[in-house]
Amino acid sequence: MRIASLARTAAGLFAGLAAAFAAPGAQAQEPIRIGAFLAVTGPAAFLGDPEQKTLELYIEKLNAAGGVLGRKLALVSYDTAGDAEKARTFAKRLIEQDKVDVIVGGTTTGETMAVVPMVEQAEIPFISLAGAVVIVEPVKKWVFKTPHTDRMACEKIFADMTSRGARRIALISGSGGFDKSMRAQCLAAAKGRGIEIVADESYGPGDKDMTVQLTKIKNTAGVQAVLNAGFGEGPAIVTRNYRQLGIAAPLYQSHGVASKEYIKLSGAAAEGVRLPAAALLIAESLPDSDPQKKVVLAYKREYESRFNSEVSTFGGHAYDGLMLAVEAMKKAGTTEKTKVRDALQSIRGWMGTAGVFNLSPTDHMGLDLSAFRMLEVRKGAWTEVK
Repeated sequence: MRIASLARTAAGLFAGLAAAFAAPGAQAQEPIRIGAFLAVTGPAAFLGDPEQKTLELYIEKLNAAGGVLGRKLALVSYDTAGDAEKARTFAKRLIEQDKVDVIVGGTTTGETMAVVPMVEQAEIPFISLAGAVVIVEPVKKWVFKTPHTDRMACEKIFADMTSRGARRIALISGSGGFDKSMRAQCLAAAKGRGIEIVADESYGPGDKDMTVQLTKIKNTAGVQAVLNAGFGEGPAIVTRNYRQLGIAAPLYQSHGVASKEYIKLSGAAAEGVRLPAAALLIAESLPDSDPQKKVVLAYKREYESRFNSEVSTFGGHAYDGLMLAVEAMKKAGTTEKTKVRDALQSIRGWMGTAGVFNLSPTDHMGLDLSAFRMLEVRKGAWTEVK
């Protein structure tokens, strides 16, 4: 369990003062409690760690600027290590014991979907940081998300593949919730884009070598491109094995590995790999005329200055989730949950690190395909494909 500087201790202090003095208006001075359950350690730590750091950084900044609605913010955060059962336990604690006003978290799809029934029953705004489209489709009354969906990733990748003349493709995917969801979305999206899936392989969470699966793909006649649906260490292993086998077809990865960590783990084998991602990864190279540059560059510089580590899109998703929650509270003029939920789903034209959010009662993500940039690894760095 990890709790930020103004977590339970601060919340308990406020509650104790209120009880001891029973001063008029004391209740209004209690902190706004932001709940989070994140995979800060474990296989998905490269996602959850920057999310945790981002929430801590920006809650500190918001408090230094006076808080929200005249109240300080308190972060109550728990480390799930990517375990769905722990996510359920911590979500229950956040709702019933910590009495949080909103939840920003759920690093992975598995964690997120495990707590959806709970937050729906409790009627508390929940902004997930996970990728699968199933989180928001069908729309759930209290559930929102900030990352682009796996379906959008499939569509963006297929558009790039076909522009390169590739229509016969192979899939290789992991066994996690996001991996399975993206594979299913890509299989469905392929039908409408004239894409033929000629090979479909998978690997387990503990696999350290994918040469068997990739050899089958290499030996499949007519493969023009390969897509790996997955996140974590698996895609880096796929990338290294791919180059070792000398497969000539272009390799694509999902936005689930959109960070410099993937390039580090893959080494020189990452050269030429393409994936869809937010503009955050190329913040400094964006033209000054790009309306997103100001937001992503400010976040990148603040995060990297504070933590002395490179920014990732995953921390950016946490920034978007927290700031959308704050925007909704300001818009509602209260932390009353129904009013915050209604305000959230009415936010339009809000610029975040993932793109422009246009939320509605029928769209609890609010991003379109233009929010994705197609990137390629060139000389060990992300470069936008023009």
